Order: sequence, then C-alpha cells, then structure tokens
Amino acid sequence: MKKDRQQFLEDLMAVWCPSGFEENAQDVVRAHVADRCDELRTDVHGNVLAGVNVAAPLRVMLAGHVDEIGLMVSHIDENGYLFFQAIGGYDAGILTGQRVIVHGSKGPVQGVIGRRAIHLMTAEERKEAPKMEDLFIDIGATDAKDAAKHVRVTDPATIDVGLKYLLNGCVASRGFDDRIGSFVVIETLMELTKRRPKVAVWAVSTVQEEVGLRGARTSAFGLDPHVGIAVDVGHASDWAGAEKDKRKLGDVKVGAGPILCRGPNINAIVGRGLEKTAKAKKIPHQFQAEPRATGTDANAIQVSRAGVATALVSVPNRYMHTPVEVISLDDADNLIRLLTEYILTLKPADTFIPGTSKSAGKRKR
Repeated sequence: MKKDRQQFLEDLMAVWCPSGFEENAQDVVRAHVADRCDELRTDVHGNVLAGVNVAAPLRVMLAGHVDEIGLMVSHIDENGYLFFQAIGGYDAGILTGQRVIVHGSKGPVQGVIGRRAIHLMTAEERKEAPKMEDLFIDIGATDAKDAAKHVRVTDPATIDVGLKYLLNGCVASRGFDDRIGSFVVIETLMELTKRRPKVAVWAVSTVQEEVGLRGARTSAFGLDPHVGIAVDVGHASDWAGAEKDKRKLGDVKVGAGPILCRGPNINAIVGRGLEKTAKAKKIPHQFQAEPRATGTDANAIQVSRAGVATALVSVPNRYMHTPVEVISLDDADNLIRLLTEYILTLKPADTFIPGTSKSAGKRKR
C-alpha cells in the first residue's frame, strides 16, 4: 500500500467514532479530501460527501460507513462504577476484561470492564455467558460524586485497542467494520480525480449504519444517484474452526481479493459490470451469496426514491464486531482499483434496467 494511503488509514483508525459520534473520524476524512475534489460538503446527519465531475448527467454514489459499534454509559452507581448499553451489535462475551476509554466532555477517561475472578466462581457460574446488564466499567472512582467529575450518563466509550500489523499484509483493529469501507470509497475518489471519469462520482462517508442504515438512507435521497455501490466488510471463512460457516458464507479468504455479491440487493447489470472489470483487469476477487436484503448501506440505497441500481462489494474480514477484526491491505488496494476501473467504463447514456440492453429506455432524472 502506498505510504500516503497507508497514513490516511492509520489516521482514520486512530480516532473513535461509534454511531452518532462520528465527528472525529469525519474530520479526518474532510482533511484528506479537502482541495482534492470538485465539491465537498457535510449534511445535517454528519455524512461527508465528496464529488468529482459533479455536473455529469449520470450520478454514481460510493458509500462506506465510518461508524463503529461502541458503548454508552447508562448508569453510575453509588460506588462510582459505570453501567452501559451497547451502541450496535456487541457480544457481551468479548467485553469482559477489556480496557476501555470513556469519551467524556472533559477528555478521555481510562477504564476497565471488570469481571469476577474465576477463583470466586462456582462451577455453574463459570459456564454462564456474561450478560450486558451485569457488566460495568471501573474508572478508579471512589464513589458516584467522584465519577461524575469525569464522566456522565450518555458518554460514549470504546475498547482501547488500535491498529496492529500482522504478517503477510494483514492488519488487526477494532472498527474495520466499516472504517475500511469509508477509506476505500474516499481513496477511490482520489484515484478518479486523477483520471476524470465521464460520470459524476460521489464518495460518501456515511454515518449511523450500525443503528439502522440511517446515513445512507438520507444521503442517497439527497444525491438521487443512478448507481449506488456500498463498500462494507464481508465475513471471511478461513479462520480456524470455520468449516461449518463455509456452508453459508462460501470459501472466502482474507487476502484473496474483494468480495463481489450476488442476490436481490444487487442490480444485475452493475454486478456483471464489476465482475467483467475484475476479470479484464486481472483483479483477484471472490463471490458471496446474498439471497435476501443485506444488512448494509446497499439495502438503504437500493430502495431510495424510485430505486437505485445498487451493488455491494466487501473487504473480507475475520472476527467481525470484535476488537481484533483482521483484514488484508492488499484486499483494500484491489477493491480501490476495481471500483476505479469499473467507474471509468461508465458513460452518461448507460442504463441499468435488468433484462434490457444499454440502449433500452431513457432515464427521466
């Protein structure tokens, strides 16, 4: 991966951005694209929209959500311990024993999620999975009054772990779901600013995907694109013990290329175009079945207004929604290349009505 691109990724992964608290991450995105695109704006939800050749009649939207799952303080007890609820889909079992940062208004506060020592548990208690409502954060406060000097109910928190480099171009971090998607769409736009596509391209760093695809829904309505491509992470099935998962996910490997999806959430013409481009440019790629509506920004974009020709492409990811998500930098680079090359094939007169030729029908918007 190129050094400037890698630095952008490191900067983006270094900030915290649970759903509804994406400002710091979006500051990084804006700083990276400022003065390098034709138009840059932020909407009322906090989506960052960067465009190139924006006056062209055919509009393409690339969407990657920048928000991550997190925690929110919901109660401070008399002893100064912080109870919390999840922002997005956390497994309570991975939270025990974690270091966390509570993002208070006066600055970050270090804490740990406590767990009763195994020595004190009965045999039955050791078998029980922890429940979210029983977990708490210990910030070292002496009582509720002491804790209130530093944090308050509604403050967000994130697990205190950052980007780590593994072997063979693999990297691990919390929040690759889906800051890597935001990274990919922005870097794709940066490539397109050098090569000037024939169509309008908007790269959107969307918000609040983890709590209902909200940013994609509103930004798609505002942009009214003809084509929408969501970039997310997809479940890899190459980790130890994943043999049963292959029956559902297919044989998807980290480092074997981006994932192309097929199913009702994917427009047939856009899907074929991405596959054709990958083959023509010899870009490694994999396939994954999506037989129903996906839980991604692609779902919201597809049904915006009168409908959008939508696709979902993914970066293979091990251990999704954990603090140690693992992806390949090569997969990210190859996805940027695939999206860039595909968009350069598009022409203003193209249509995307399934079952028709490119010349069939005319767009009315």
